[in-house]
Amino acid sequence: MGREQAAPAWAGALTGIVAGAVALGVAQLGAGLIRAGAFPVLAVGDWVVDLSPAPLKEFAIRTFGENDKNVLVGGVLVVLALVAAGIGVAARRRPAYGTAGLAAFGAVGLAAVLTRPGATAADALPTLAGVVAGACALSWLLRRATPPQEAGPLSGTPVQEPAGTAERPAVMRAPGVPAAFDRRRLLTGAAGGVVAAGATAFLGRSLAGVRVVDAARVRVTLPPAAHPAPPLPSGTDLRIGGLSPFVTPNADFYRVDTALIVPQVDPRTWTLRVHGLVDRPIEITYDDLLRRPLVEADITLACVSNEVGGPYVGNARWLGVRMADVLREAGVRPEADMLLSTSRDGFTCGTPVDVILDGRDALFAIGMNGEALPVDHGFPVRQVVPGLYGYVSATKWVVDVKVTRFDRDEAYWTPRGWAAKGPIKTQSRIDVPRAEADLKTGRTTIAGVAWAQHTGVDAVEVRVDRGPWRQARLAQVPGPDTWRQWALDWDATPGDHTIEVRATDAAGRTQTEQRTPVAPDGATGWHTINVHVT
Repeated sequence: MGREQAAPAWAGALTGIVAGAVALGVAQLGAGLIRAGAFPVLAVGDWVVDLSPAPLKEFAIRTFGENDKNVLVGGVLVVLALVAAGIGVAARRRPAYGTAGLAAFGAVGLAAVLTRPGATAADALPTLAGVVAGACALSWLLRRATPPQEAGPLSGTPVQEPAGTAERPAVMRAPGVPAAFDRRRLLTGAAGGVVAAGATAFLGRSLAGVRVVDAARVRVTLPPAAHPAPPLPSGTDLRIGGLSPFVTPNADFYRVDTALIVPQVDPRTWTLRVHGLVDRPIEITYDDLLRRPLVEADITLACVSNEVGGPYVGNARWLGVRMADVLREAGVRPEADMLLSTSRDGFTCGTPVDVILDGRDALFAIGMNGEALPVDHGFPVRQVVPGLYGYVSATKWVVDVKVTRFDRDEAYWTPRGWAAKGPIKTQSRIDVPRAEADLKTGRTTIAGVAWAQHTGVDAVEVRVDRGPWRQARLAQVPGPDTWRQWALDWDATPGDHTIEVRATDAAGRTQTEQRTPVAPDGATGWHTINVHVT
């Protein structure tokens, strides 16, 4: 009897990867039927986000921008593929190794799923179904790869392959029952597994509730504002090519948050609970919110992760209920100084109470630029607070507000090294020309935006090659809570040039030249670009 041999390592790796894909496809389908957050890949990704140190998160946002979540999910899938390949290689000789490996894999997924906010026992079902499907697929593929051969009629030896047939190494599946590696059967089986995995994953994503919530959003009719924003003053937009428009279109508005999958919140079941250090805890439904006096306000939002000159800032016209009115209805107690707001996906942020109550248009927003909030931006309800970075104010998909104190509670980012309070710093940005642009000699326009919520921008200055500062002309603004466009004409001369900009707010504070990183409370420094003129 010949020496026992195993199928090639590449064959084991292939079976493991395909079995892993089937497991994830079935888990995706199960999550689509139960809850999108029950998909173990996303749950593990959320785990990674929560456990990652602040410098790593800053690197991800700085390097990958709004694609940071896609990169993270892709990285998780690559690791899963490598582990699945290893499981398949181990299972070549002993299928029990494959079953054990998939079970361990599933245990990690279960732990991640069941520790997410709002998880229930039912959320375990997609992972369990995926593990079972993966184990069945792995066993089936291994059997296809090494089918038992018929023995010779008298000798008990394997049937000889016809002359000229490609050699197939013998594999001992059981004493006296040799088997041969069958490349063709393995590849056709793997192809079928890939198709099954893709079909179940696609169906699961389709069932994840996206269409339901999108349909609910389309049906929302926003009531007219009881306190509408006045028409924008003439001259708010200088209409210069390449300059950020005064109103950022919804599709172009930046998105930075911790949600790997956008929460799908049905407005018919949404409620907002306000409790804690209040005299009268209240709970508000979406219909209740629509019946309250609505306020329109033009407000610029900025992310604390925005580097000097970065893209994570945008301006929109928001519609919502004043947060101050809701807090006064609940009766905030004198000792309270913080609102701990919670998103449907478990994210929290801490907002100073005095900022909400000082008269600014801090809103529980339901509308953005004349339509219901986009799902990516917090539908059905989010917070919008002028003058504070988003990480301490702009909770999307908000469902809970606890009135508390900063010395009793911490929000998501504070224990990760970020400041507890995040007032937006005065900043300015050059949009035109672009950095490293090649320009023609002669008159050209330098233009950009500047912001200093809730104070307002009073002046913007530009200088070239560290020469004298020159005052830029300013566009009109409806109030202190929006960014402001600026422009300056420059007679460009041949050569390489450095352009710098700085802004001064309405309180007379000029932004500092000193560069600081985004952590712990926002970047500072002058935006500087280099251009070449011919």
